[in-house]
Amino acid sequence: KMAEDENPLEEFEQIDFLKDRHVKFFQRCLQVLPERYSSLETSRLTIVFFALSGLDVLDSLDVVDKASLIEWVYSLQVLPTEDKSNLGRCGFRGSSHLGVPYNPSKGPGTDHPFDSGHVAMTYTGLACLIILGDDLSRVNKEACLVGLKALQLKDGSFYAVPEGSENDMRFVYCAACICYMLNDWSGMDIKKAIDYIRRSMSYDNGVAQGAGLESHGGSTFCAIATLCLMGKLEEIFTEKELNRIRRWCIMRQQNGFHGRPNKPVDTCYSFWVGATLELLEVFQYTNFEKNRNYILSTQDRLVGGFAKWPDSHPDALHAYFGICGLSLIGESNLRKVHPALNVSVRAFEYLQHLHQTWREQSSSSSSSPCAESLPVCT
Repeated sequence: KMAEDENPLEEFEQIDFLKDRHVKFFQRCLQVLPERYSSLETSRLTIVFFALSGLDVLDSLDVVDKASLIEWVYSLQVLPTEDKSNLGRCGFRGSSHLGVPYNPSKGPGTDHPFDSGHVAMTYTGLACLIILGDDLSRVNKEACLVGLKALQLKDGSFYAVPEGSENDMRFVYCAACICYMLNDWSGMDIKKAIDYIRRSMSYDNGVAQGAGLESHGGSTFCAIATLCLMGKLEEIFTEKELNRIRRWCIMRQQNGFHGRPNKPVDTCYSFWVGATLELLEVFQYTNFEKNRNYILSTQDRLVGGFAKWPDSHPDALHAYFGICGLSLIGESNLRKVHPALNVSVRAFEYLQHLHQTWREQSSSSSSSPCAESLPVCT
């Protein structure tokens, strides 16, 4: 009887990772989506990022038409008009929902009263171009950085759009990723952003979305990854403070990870908390087997993808972060994920190559501006 009781657990621990199903899942995300995704139309670019980066981590980018996807991403860039009156609104939009004329970034922008970049779309748009191997030559870096700087508030946080929106740690992270990818930190006031992160540290040693709010695994990742991209993690937090953050994060593991105490575990936190622990150099002290078993228990064995919980519908976000969580623990046949920038190490190394090329071009040009460049946390 006892042996019979143990059999289901043994079967649970032997779950296979169905790589081919997940490749097909992400291919479908790039082609057609269920009706329930319709409310996310304005964020279409983030779904494309989840699918593309997911295929990259699965080492299966060969199944996509890179050239046409690059053109589509560039068509979402909000470019300066001829009179540059919209310079503070530039960046990337999430989709073509406004009906702005198609322009794959080969000419001036079109004036539209409601057209503007969105900080998360600019981050994911640039990340998509890097994943696809583009050289970012059509990105109007100056306009992106001016548009980004216009989104920063006096407290150091960022709005998502110029009209105003929520402002919290998520958008501070997106802003840091944009500056890092463009290798130019003039798009933000670094000191104000760091002060915002410090004020968001909670009494229990996690980091919240803002000052006085509840600690959260997602905002803790955003804060730590931002400081790592700036190369300032150990300058801002003492070793004692970092150890307290490490403890708070390690305590988030149940079998998988949850984002807050007394909340259910959720697939995506295997990345958010796992990547934070990797950046803090203590991920090896977590239980990889329990983490893997939980992630794979949310795998859809029929259509591919991962859900937040077992026996739930898979979605693009949880499919991507589930695969990233498996990558962090060394699942075979997956590319390594760069924990701070949230792309594959392959894509990150390509970005480093781009930065080196820009530096060489800059040093050979007598009139090029000298942008502040900061190291990444490795």
